[in-house]
Amino acid sequence: MAQHLPILPIILPLFAAVLIPLFGRIRVQYAWFFSVGATGFSFLCSSWLLSQVMTGRRVRYFLGNWEPPWGIEYVVDYLSGFVLVIISFMAFVVTVYSWKSVEKEIPKEKVGLFYAVFMLLVTGLLGIVITGDIFNLYVFLEISALSGYVLIAMGGKREALMASYNYLILGTIGATFILLGIGYLYMVTGSLNMADLATLLPPLYENKVVLTGFAFLVVGLCIKVALFPFHIWLPNAYTYAPSVVGTFMAATATKVSAYALVRIMFTVFSPGFDFKMVPVTEILFYLGMAAMLVGPVLAISQTDIRRMLAYSSVGQIGYIVLGISLGNQTGMVGGLVHLLNHALMKGGLFLVVGAIIYKTGITQISELKGMGKRMPLSMAAFTVSALSMIGVPLTVGFVSKWYLGVGALQAGKWIALPIILLSSLLTAVYFWRIIENVYFKGAQGQESGRQREEGPPGMVVPTLGVASLCLVFGVFAFIPVSIAELAAQMLLGKT
Repeated sequence: MAQHLPILPIILPLFAAVLIPLFGRIRVQYAWFFSVGATGFSFLCSSWLLSQVMTGRRVRYFLGNWEPPWGIEYVVDYLSGFVLVIISFMAFVVTVYSWKSVEKEIPKEKVGLFYAVFMLLVTGLLGIVITGDIFNLYVFLEISALSGYVLIAMGGKREALMASYNYLILGTIGATFILLGIGYLYMVTGSLNMADLATLLPPLYENKVVLTGFAFLVVGLCIKVALFPFHIWLPNAYTYAPSVVGTFMAATATKVSAYALVRIMFTVFSPGFDFKMVPVTEILFYLGMAAMLVGPVLAISQTDIRRMLAYSSVGQIGYIVLGISLGNQTGMVGGLVHLLNHALMKGGLFLVVGAIIYKTGITQISELKGMGKRMPLSMAAFTVSALSMIGVPLTVGFVSKWYLGVGALQAGKWIALPIILLSSLLTAVYFWRIIENVYFKGAQGQESGRQREEGPPGMVVPTLGVASLCLVFGVFAFIPVSIAELAAQMLLGKT
């Protein structure tokens, strides 16, 4: 059984997607039970795989016993094991949280379909992370994208349909670039296995077909990552999707695309190619800094809390890209740790917003007055996550920004330091608007002793759990940092 564990994180949600429409007809709650079970076991399997990798063992699995480069290979190393745990954990938390929210926002006859497609989204994201085959990566990327289009459209409103359509158009453009890039690499190497490509490509680095393929892959993945200025699909998608979908996508989808970008740049191609032969890292450096400023500035001007958090994600993606582009271990650690940190911070924020929508239907920032008394536990979780986003010491956000700042100094790119500080100040501005309304302003016509209106325990407990991790990994930062350091050393060719 142990030898088949690498495929279980993918197979379990895939089987759940098949079984849910069958058993969901018997009783709609079965759809939720199957989803919780599949994501929970996927998280356990992912954790076990990471533990194996941390002992120095690189886990490999050959589908159908066809050895690479002829067959498809699944590979778990420091980087993929780290991201597998992030995605599977957030999938489990969001699924546990989801029942009441889905019950309110999705028509009863579509609940089974919702969970089936949601499991396909989880399957696609986990598959992107674990596969060692570049075309298989594209297949899983499209599985997750197609599932995302459907789930966003289930928001029901006209705006949700338009958001899904815009995401479809831009997602298809990005996927086309990626597929063309893969095709060009296959044209000159005859291989799709990533490890095999890494050995075949170095003598061909000056080949124009290879350079074109690399450019297409980077552009396509930047669209998927929603890196400024390719971010225009993201705000509406996060704002008008069902609460559970917006939460999960905000916590995971762009992070997985960032993982794919790192995997292509640093394992299929070499760090020397990225930093010396092509100017891609220099371009990403300036785009990342632009995102760190544009995202918060646009977030400040928003009145809808979900839209504000969506634009906030644009800025946070800039931090990840900045770390990738610095070219040293410290900066890379900052970028990789931010994959986890942003998943926790943004996931916690959207979980709170989902609970607010469930209990009150409020989405406007101006209507959150007095919410600190009405939903004290939820708003405490929101405050912790917001402080993490700002980068207050002893929170996970501070850890990322510290490593990114030190990495920028080591790389001689001191200009990144004032950008990081200014971005943090702008982040504090747009979160202060919410904190002020929640704790320092009373709702009009609200009685001072109004009864608390916390969400159901199934929503509050996962939210508090995610928020508490923002503090746990902020205080005990060595836990994620130790894994990120090993992954950074691997990516930069130091191990």
